Amino acid sequence: MTISAQQVKELRERTGLGMMECKAALTEAGGDMDAAADLLRKRAGAKIEKKSGRIAAEGTINIFVSPDHKTAAMVEVNCETDFVAKGEEFLAFAASTAARVANKQPADVDALYALPGGNGTPGTLAQMREGLVMKLGEKINVRRFENMSADKGLIGSYVHHGSKIGALVLLEGGDETLARDIAMHIAASRPEYISKEQVPVAAIAKEKEIFSEQAKDSGKSPEIIEKMVMGRVNKHLNEITLLGQPFVKDPDTTVDKLLKSKGAIVKDFIRFEVGEGLEKRSNNFAAEVMATAKGA
Repeated sequence: MTISAQQVKELRERTGLGMMECKAALTEAGGDMDAAADLLRKRAGAKIEKKSGRIAAEGTINIFVSPDHKTAAMVEVNCETDFVAKGEEFLAFAASTAARVANKQPADVDALYALPGGNGTPGTLAQMREGLVMKLGEKINVRRFENMSADKGLIGSYVHHGSKIGALVLLEGGDETLARDIAMHIAASRPEYISKEQVPVAAIAKEKEIFSEQAKDSGKSPEIIEKMVMGRVNKHLNEITLLGQPFVKDPDTTVDKLLKSKGAIVKDFIRFEVGEGLEKRSNNFAAEVMATAKGA
């Protein structure tokens, strides 16, 4: 039978796939639009299987924050190339995913994929992902997500230009501007804990052991060595804790002093960086955030 250009156009708009694929599916399905769409979905599944072994360490960080700054979600969605990561369709999928996480608070990625796609899109989020894989030709997956909610205070967020690093912070006291500034600082400075009190005792003991070993051949008295070691330990703790770090927009003051001057307290924070732990990256995105913050 003859497949019209209008039929091909309709199937392309419905699936987002190429003209030749749509025409071939319609021909095989005898012009049945629903059957052709199902056929393309089945083929998408086969393509997804072929791509499942690839490394997808590029991608984007997307954050959804409710208008009242009481609920937020951050997601990392991965793909294989930076070209796809910058595409409108990929970014729209990431934004839709972050909104679904914030509004539905799924338990894990599997539960997230089972949710309706939203925004009037038919099918589940998993089906949206499958469609993107088939259309864009790359492995695409939601790697991780986190929710944050505020009974008191507000949530601040920051996504670095290029969407490679994102941060959320839960602040009690202060205002939206301060919350965003602290989120920017977290993106740039990579704190591991809020305060020294949160650092595990075992981690502190390990650092003390390392510094003691380094200082034992200095020829100084045990009392002086102890002071040297504790000085290095305290310096290390300041480097890895949010409150101890110099504020990225004003290095002459610490984050702790800034918060106290505003009557604010950090209750929690989350930081994501694209591809963390997947492979070594040549791009120093944290340095880019630092430069941005200093110029702000």
